[in-house]
Amino acid sequence: MAKAKSKEINWLSDVKKHDYSAAESYLSLLYSKNRVARMMNKFKSARVRQFRAKDIFRASQLSLLGVSNSHVEKDREKIRKGQGRSPLLLVRDEQNGKVIIADGYHRLCASYECNEDEWIRCKII
Repeated sequence: MAKAKSKEINWLSDVKKHDYSAAESYLSLLYSKNRVARMMNKFKSARVRQFRAKDIFRASQLSLLGVSNSHVEKDREKIRKGQGRSPLLLVRDEQNGKVIIADGYHRLCASYECNEDEWIRCKII
């Protein structure tokens, strides 16, 4: 699969409601119910910021999902069509010195494949 080099990515101004639910589900595997509830409140009031795709990957210590991942392919197709992408939801895990991608891992992978220097819209707490 050829990369969609330098395709401009259309980012939405705010996070979609269902992305908060996805983040809450994921974070509930890592943290207590009360802590996750506090995180979700912080996410909803946090402002959208931008970080480069390559920096988020480095900070998260995650691997880039490849061309065989169907979710990444769906996001690449949405980028090609110019559809708006929801900002990522990130958590600073200072104790372990990394960033947790609470929601948006597949969007990040697809965006990175387009341009590793892409400015990724996100909320970080």
